[in-house]
Amino acid sequence: MTDRVIPDDFPREQAPAAVSGAQPKLVLRRIDGTYYAGLTEEELWERYDICEDLAHQLAGYAARKMAEHGWLLGDAMSRVEKSVTKKVSMRSWEFSPAEITWTMKRTRELLSGPASSDESQ
Repeated sequence: MTDRVIPDDFPREQAPAAVSGAQPKLVLRRIDGTYYAGLTEEELWERYDICEDLAHQLAGYAARKMAEHGWLLGDAMSRVEKSVTKKVSMRSWEFSPAEITWTMKRTRELLSGPASSDESQ
């Protein structure tokens, strides 16, 4: 991996696993002779890339709806998050709760734009 940078706040949760039995177990995956307890760097990059792409799509959609209907940012974000959550619950999309939270936060950042230095003074 060259210059791929995944933000520190992006979720790095382990893939869910279930193993029966009374004793605690450590779930590992063997990939090319190496054992992994969570996502590989490539898998993590793919998850990040998917969430970042979705955030950009959602920001564009929300911006259009805000312009068309005069919605405030909070209203637009509420409607977008409700729609995303519905897609995930219907299993149309596969995102973890942490990924949804991160994607909504990133969408809000994209819609809010960079804060100007004049506003911070």
